[in-house]
Amino acid sequence: MSEAANQLPDIRQTLVLKASIEKVWKAVATAEGIAAWFMPPVNFEAVIGHEFQLEAGPFGKSPCKVTELEPPNLLSFNWGKDWTLSFQLKETGEKETEFTLVHSGWTTDSVTEFGEAHTLVRERMSGGWSKLVLALQNYVEA
Repeated sequence: MSEAANQLPDIRQTLVLKASIEKVWKAVATAEGIAAWFMPPVNFEAVIGHEFQLEAGPFGKSPCKVTELEPPNLLSFNWGKDWTLSFQLKETGEKETEFTLVHSGWTTDSVTEFGEAHTLVRERMSGGWSKLVLALQNYVEA
């Protein structure tokens, strides 16, 4: 099976937030902001190559590394051994920002470091992201 054949689709969530791009950027690119709607990061800094951890509740601390940074439009980081998480921001009005989350790195023949198949975890995470982007919306629009 080719590598492309065993790829699963990225999880992609997009919504328009009634908040300035600067406010949304602070919510996705600072430790305080990320903790408010996602997971508490340990030692997070928005710096290329910076290594940090996400506090993943019962799964413990997940290792992460910042891989792309284009303030205030893009933050990407490796998450765990397989995934990449990207927060993409696009200003669509004076106080309006399109936010897109992309969670990539899913394959049919991989398991997480916790021994669960990507095929199962992807479905669970997709539903979880739907709730988390609404938490982001509530946070930045408050």
